Amino acid sequence: MNQNSRRDFLKLSTLTVVGAAALGRLMTPSMAHAQAGKKLPMVAESEPQAKALGYHVDAAKVDVKKWAKKGGADGKTQNCGNCMLFNGGKVTTDKDGPCSLFPQKLVATAGWCNSWVKNPAAK
Repeated sequence: MNQNSRRDFLKLSTLTVVGAAALGRLMTPSMAHAQAGKKLPMVAESEPQAKALGYHVDAAKVDVKKWAKKGGADGKTQNCGNCMLFNGGKVTTDKDGPCSLFPQKLVATAGWCNSWVKNPAAK
């Protein structure tokens, strides 16, 4: 590897790390949820990203034939409220909260999407 290639690699690596850190900071759910006391809008099931992820406001209404993950063994217990992506991984009893997949919007605690990941802190 020559000197220029290493230098370019280090520059790109540094920019990537700094960019990822900045993006993570911007997408912090607690910041999005409490912007000067303003209530954020809810994600609509009709939004393109929500459709692509199979988001439903009510987890009980998910088509388990279309979304096999929801039809699995633990599918009945899956909802946004016990997902690692919801509310920064913090368990809450609120009816809605931020999700890292939908910046600047709220999702229903009783909702579900195909990106659901079990939150170890949730019961």
